Amino acid sequence: MTKRELLEQVARKAHLTKRAAKEAVEVFLAEIGRTLSKGEKVVLSGFGTFRVISMKGKTVKIPGTEKLVTIKAHRSPRFTPGKKFKRQVVR
Repeated sequence: MTKRELLEQVARKAHLTKRAAKEAVEVFLAEIGRTLSKGEKVVLSGFGTFRVISMKGKTVKIPGTEKLVTIKAHRSPRFTPGKKFKRQVVR
């Protein structure tokens, strides 16, 4: 499903205009990003948890070329699905 398809589904099922659905989804995603950028986690009961992990810097070897590349320390988002969501997907 693309973002456009998601917006169409939200608009149809919530009886919203496409513009209102787009704004709602954009605000929802922006708030998740804003919260994660502060280092906090986002817990959506029945769906899952978004969190940020810190990755240490490291040096890795590129397969084939054997060239060494340094990867800087960084933060990375992670998602852990909730039980209800997992059950829905596994069916």
